[in-house]
Amino acid sequence: MKSQVLALLALIASTSLAGAAGQKVDVVLNEGCMCCHEWIDHMQKAGYTVTATELDYDAISTRKTELGIPEDAISCHTAVVGGYAIEGHVPATLVDRLLAEKPDAVGLAAPGMPLGSPGMGSDADAEPFDVLLIGKDGSTRVFATVEPDRG
Repeated sequence: MKSQVLALLALIASTSLAGAAGQKVDVVLNEGCMCCHEWIDHMQKAGYTVTATELDYDAISTRKTELGIPEDAISCHTAVVGGYAIEGHVPATLVDRLLAEKPDAVGLAAPGMPLGSPGMGSDADAEPFDVLLIGKDGSTRVFATVEPDRG
């Protein structure tokens, strides 16, 4: 009986973790933006399948507006995964959490380009930053505060 319970728990854990594995992420980014490419690498290492399209500033701005990203939440690149918008350098672990919790929302944003966020420098330069949940009415609230990992 104990081995059956452990097997069931392992199956549940692997199923929930598999939610991100292979999940498709479509990203639009500024032409030649290296930090955006580093965020894409971060997402791929976390098991996501990423398609990236480089666009000019106006086309990206239009996409952000279409997705419902409020002006105060804007960052450099915009992604869509599982029907949610992901704005900027949001850590993959928080995208995983969003997909697991499935809130009624537009998505997540890491406004600006926070130092130490995925694609934005080393842990030595890291600062705490907030990742916001964007409501369908354009409101935002803190979804998580990311603290630097100082080892």
